[in-house]
Amino acid sequence: MRLVVDLNRCQGFAQCVFLAPDVFSLHGEEALLFSPRFDETQRDRVEKAAAACPVQAILVDYSDEPTKGAEPHVG
Repeated sequence: MRLVVDLNRCQGFAQCVFLAPDVFSLHGEEALLFSPRFDETQRDRVEKAAAACPVQAILVDYSDEPTKGAEPHVG
């Protein structure tokens, strides 16, 4: 699981900083800093931060997680 932030879209509203301060921070007034990889304990906060972004600049990428309930195909 990792974060992808479109910094061209980000407007510095900082909702993510309030909701997940261990993952997001502002440098100056508008420069967003973030950790692309974050601890599983932060998952709920990061998902809320992504949902709260008014310009939808934050994507939580789950592509590196195993698919639940899927059995490997043999044969």
